[in-house]
Amino acid sequence: MEFNVHQQVLAAVFAIAVVLGAIVNKTNFCTMGAVSDWINIGDSGRMRAWLFAIAIAMAGVAAMESAGIVNLAGETFPPYRSANFSWLRYLAGGAMFGIGMTLASGCGNKTLVRVGAGNLKSLVVLVIASLMAYLMMWTPFYEKAFHPWVSATAIDLARHGMNTQQLGTVLSGLSGLPPSPLLNAALGGALALGLFIYVFRSADFRGSLDNILGGAAVGLAVLAGWYLTGGPPGQAWKEYAEFASQVPSRVQVQSYTFISPMGDSVRYLLSPDNTALINFGVMALSGVIAGSFIYALITKSFRVEWFVSFKDFANHAVGGVLMGVGGVLAMGCTVGQAITGMSTLALGSLLTFFAIVIGAAATMKYQYWRMMQEA
Repeated sequence: MEFNVHQQVLAAVFAIAVVLGAIVNKTNFCTMGAVSDWINIGDSGRMRAWLFAIAIAMAGVAAMESAGIVNLAGETFPPYRSANFSWLRYLAGGAMFGIGMTLASGCGNKTLVRVGAGNLKSLVVLVIASLMAYLMMWTPFYEKAFHPWVSATAIDLARHGMNTQQLGTVLSGLSGLPPSPLLNAALGGALALGLFIYVFRSADFRGSLDNILGGAAVGLAVLAGWYLTGGPPGQAWKEYAEFASQVPSRVQVQSYTFISPMGDSVRYLLSPDNTALINFGVMALSGVIAGSFIYALITKSFRVEWFVSFKDFANHAVGGVLMGVGGVLAMGCTVGQAITGMSTLALGSLLTFFAIVIGAAATMKYQYWRMMQEA
């Protein structure tokens, strides 16, 4: 049976996600855990793994764009480099997501990995977050509840001579110099180098194969996603979609993110006969779950886990709501914005990254204070 280019791209997305799910399960790569380790016990190992993934993705995008291998200059999904700089959207959504992932014991990616490993608590979080993401993406909820104040506070960078929010373009605009692709490439390389130096200055990190492997796997998966959709395969994919009898969903330049795919998965499950709704995100989400499940079976680490109390359930349920709403509002999660988005040097991705970390850290501090009060 011969597969068309659309099926080939989706199969590749799924295969990469399977490997990613298995490696994340094996290495315990976790962005919520990274913040927790750093805030609560001063261990920066997993935080460095997160930064390592960002550095790999950032350096790879700079190199591929400079070499003309990928083209991210047009519209991507989400529109990371949009000239419509919705700063409050990034901050509010990021903070909501950071609080939510702390209450839910893991970010979007980690939730999928835990589902694959048998954690029913994470399955509940996935269902709730997916329903909220669907509500934000495919109903009028976002337009009524968020769009009025998001649009009112957005800055149109195009009016100031900046056609994107890419860091080099913004710096050029502020200095009065013409935008330069070379400047963006140089900034991407320099920032990635700085992160590499910081990450590997730690002897503990250098001695941790799991942290190195986890960060490398996530960073390389993001690069693979950009290549598949923004490189030669992506061009063939777009050409196929233009003439397909059944137009497939989201044939756009994109890479791995895990909140909007939850909403897209609900949309597909509501119309399972419409296979055109099976897109990049749906395959990425199911691939991570499958990869984690396979690893859990092979290593005999599959464990069913349920809530220990109603309070435990309530925390995870609220966390799922905040992750679904906040992730869509911020246009990404700890992978989608803080790694995939950061690789594009989008200023909004940087704001979202800091908002997620601050939201998670503040929630952890509050939880610790409450625990001390109850004790």
